[in-house]
Amino acid sequence: MRFLPVDQPIATCTAESCDGCPLQSKVHCHFVQRDLTSFLLSVAPSFLLAGLGIILFNAWWLIPWIAFILAFFGVIEIRVLCAHCPHYAEPGKSLQCWANYGSPRLWKFRPGPMALWEKIVLIGGFVIIWGGPMLIMAMSGQWLLLGLTAIATAGFFYRLQTSNCNQCFNFACPFNRVDAATRQAFLDRNPTLKEAFEP
Repeated sequence: MRFLPVDQPIATCTAESCDGCPLQSKVHCHFVQRDLTSFLLSVAPSFLLAGLGIILFNAWWLIPWIAFILAFFGVIEIRVLCAHCPHYAEPGKSLQCWANYGSPRLWKFRPGPMALWEKIVLIGGFVIIWGGPMLIMAMSGQWLLLGLTAIATAGFFYRLQTSNCNQCFNFACPFNRVDAATRQAFLDRNPTLKEAFEP
């Protein structure tokens, strides 16, 4: 798989080299295969358990659920969230990040904060993807599977918050947890983003 070279500054950065960058341990600018694999392994249990709950209720319901997942993560999320990310400014026709690798770049780069409607769409999509199956499990009395799915889902989002969101340079995301000082230092090195966030 192809990722941005780890010694090459991202497209929005004014630095000529990543050598000696004070933000290297604070902001995750570059991705490697390990990042993608770790993300997929962390999200897989919640998806597999949710899918099993749907199958045990009615296997046909699995089709619209999977279709929504593909549409949401492949098209909708790319517009409302990813298009605000500095990584979206990189060249190429598809994304090469740890979460949406291979998704097409259908939209233009939109640096700056997300609109309220974009945040609603993003969170609403998450609720449908993970909350929908859990609602089905509750309605059909699959209590053990519901509990396991809730734990797996909570574990996935906890991992995101503590291992990804706290170093992510997509400051538009409502889940971003980068501290204010690091955020400011990053914006100072990325003037296009700074102008969008501090007009």
